[in-house]
Amino acid sequence: MAAKTTLNAKNLEALGIQRLAELLIEISTGNATHKRRLRLELAGNHSSAEIAREVRKRLSSIGRARTFIDWRKVKATRLDLETQRKLIVETVAKDDPTEAFELIWQFLALAESIFARSDDGSGTLIQIFHHACTDAGVLAKAAAINKDGLAEKVFMAFQNNGYGQFDSLITAMAPALDGAGLESLKALFVAWSKEPQEKLAKKDRKIIGWSSQGEIYEDEVFGRHKERTTSYALQAIADAQGDVDAYIAQQPEKTRTAPTVAAEIAKRLISAGRAKEALKALDSVDTKRHNEVPFEWQLARVEALEALEREDEAQAFRWQCFEQSLNDEHLRAYLKRLPDFDDLDAEERAFAYAQRFANVHHALYFFLRWPSGTEAAKLVMKRHIELDGNYYELMTPAAEELSEKHPLAATLVLRAMIDFTLESARSSRYKHAARHLSECRSLAKQVHDFGSISTHETYLANLRRVHGRKSGFWGLLPTP
Repeated sequence: MAAKTTLNAKNLEALGIQRLAELLIEISTGNATHKRRLRLELAGNHSSAEIAREVRKRLSSIGRARTFIDWRKVKATRLDLETQRKLIVETVAKDDPTEAFELIWQFLALAESIFARSDDGSGTLIQIFHHACTDAGVLAKAAAINKDGLAEKVFMAFQNNGYGQFDSLITAMAPALDGAGLESLKALFVAWSKEPQEKLAKKDRKIIGWSSQGEIYEDEVFGRHKERTTSYALQAIADAQGDVDAYIAQQPEKTRTAPTVAAEIAKRLISAGRAKEALKALDSVDTKRHNEVPFEWQLARVEALEALEREDEAQAFRWQCFEQSLNDEHLRAYLKRLPDFDDLDAEERAFAYAQRFANVHHALYFFLRWPSGTEAAKLVMKRHIELDGNYYELMTPAAEELSEKHPLAATLVLRAMIDFTLESARSSRYKHAARHLSECRSLAKQVHDFGSISTHETYLANLRRVHGRKSGFWGLLPTP
């Protein structure tokens, strides 16, 4: 049974309406976000029209704002935007989908001004606008918006997609646009692409920057933007229409042999039942010219082979890809297609191969992802000299994974990070190295036999002998 002081709806109800109202006033004092939320709830007691008016006022206010949104304000901005979006979709849309569509379009129009004055390194704000694009598509269909008018709206919005806020808009709008609307939208982009660009005299051209090739002119940047935007839009329209050839036509000939482009083309051809063409598109890529062929290309090639019922080739290619990259997804797919018990033998063969893999860090990452702590520990014990402590994003989770059942292997991983930090005098990491050394001391109590590995006391003595003058590090260690 929950305590009477536990924060839940039942316990709060016991306070009574008057006390709860007083607390809400007290909590919201000085907090604009909470006050706006309470006003919206009060408006909701009257009608969705009242909610719509409040949302419209708030969106207008956000649009007029000029304050810079630094990383400390991103969270509050996200909550504010998400509140408005949900009210539009969950409240206004129930009674008036047309009004809701107009509001979500006003919401989407905020994107450019918000990104122009924000620092959204986390990508949380762009996600809200991508959600709003999806919402706009649903609302446009529910409100039965005129298809030609909707196509015009999407066209105008997509022209100003400088921050990628409308990347998903055409896909989201496809059901509402339907066949006729998509054709109208395509016609608008084709006509725009054919509009001649005004040729300016050099003295009238505006310089907006410089590159190694010289001046960068505004009209040149706009021309490239127009070309990219049109191509991206026509690709999205082709996908919505299921027109593979139209999608391929938007890919410049010289880029079709790029692995990622070939993979995208192949995926669409396979879906259209044209696996033979898909395989041809994939095999046009000269894999020897690329240091690392992307996983998407490899996966597309496997799918093409399977669609052509060339299962043995698909399996051989999966194993080949695994040997090249130690990608666990390829191995899982390979094992899944083997008969019972054969998969166990193949897994052992894969583990043995990974143990010998040239890059010890790739091998360690593979064993952690599989996961196999035993194999990871075996790798560390055999090849700990090769570990680079600078890869702390790999070493830290490796040490955590190994610490419970393989304390000596975990110790060696921690020592790799400590040694790198001290040998390279990375003072910014001294606090982490000191923590790692304390962890080594704790792990030493679980190690029954260090074998050829130096004991913790010996390792510590050697550290003091070699790095004894690094007082910034030693001062961080707890007193014994």
